[in-house]
Amino acid sequence: MKRRRLSDEIADKIKTLILDGAWGNGERLPPERELAERFGVSRPSLREAIHSLVATGLLRSQHGGGTYVADEVGNSFRDPLQAILLSSPDAQRDLLEFRHMVEGACSFYAAQRATAADRQRLTAAFERLKAHHTQSLSADDGSEESADAHFHLVIAEASHNTILLHTMRNTYDVIGNEVRVNFGGMFSDGSGARDDLMQQHQALYDAIMEGRARDALDAAHAHIRYVQDTLLRLEQAQVREARSLRRRSDLL
Repeated sequence: MKRRRLSDEIADKIKTLILDGAWGNGERLPPERELAERFGVSRPSLREAIHSLVATGLLRSQHGGGTYVADEVGNSFRDPLQAILLSSPDAQRDLLEFRHMVEGACSFYAAQRATAADRQRLTAAFERLKAHHTQSLSADDGSEESADAHFHLVIAEASHNTILLHTMRNTYDVIGNEVRVNFGGMFSDGSGARDDLMQQHQALYDAIMEGRARDALDAAHAHIRYVQDTLLRLEQAQVREARSLRRRSDLL
C-alpha cells in the first residue's frame, strides 16, 4: 500500500479543525510557526498542505497577510437569495420554522455538551446582548440585532454538532437580516416585545448554563413561537388598518 504524504495528513487535520468550527468562514489561521508546532511537523510540510487546500478553494492566501478560511465555504445563501428571502413573507415564515427546528436542537445539545470554554463564550455573548438591551432603541445602531444573532450562533457552537454548527454559520447573515426585520416590526408598536425577548433569552441562557437540556429546547421553541405569534398579530393589525382606510376613502 502506498504511504500517504505527510502534507496530506496535515491537510486532513486542518480540514477537520475547520469542520469542527475551530475557524469560521473568512477567519485567519494561526501563524505558520504556531501551526507547525501544534501539528509537530516541519514548516515546509505545513506549507505544502496549505498550498493544496488553497488550490481546492478551502483556504485563501493573502500575500504578506496570512492564510484565511475561504469566505464562502459551504455557503449557499448568497446576496441574491438573501434579497428574495427578505422580500417574501412566505420565506420569512419558512425561516422562522427553520429556526424553530434547528435552534431547538442546538440549544438541547448545548445544554448537554457545553464545555467550560463554551460557557465562557456563551456568557460573553449574553452579556453583550444585555448591554445593548439597556440602551434606548433610538441610541442603538443595529448592534442589538447583531448581538442577538451572535448569541444564537454561539449556542450552535456549544452543541458540538458539526452539521448544526455549519448550517447555522452558513445561514448566519440571513438570520441576522431576519432578526433586523423582525425587530423593526415588533418594537414599533410599544407592546413590550423587546423586554419579552430579553426574558426569553435569559431563560434560554440559564437552561443551557445549568445543563437542563429539555428546558433549553422548550425555551428555544417558546422564543421562536413568540416571534411567530407577534409578527402574525402585527400583520393582522396592518390588514385591518388597510381595510379601515379603504372604507374611509370610499365614504369620501
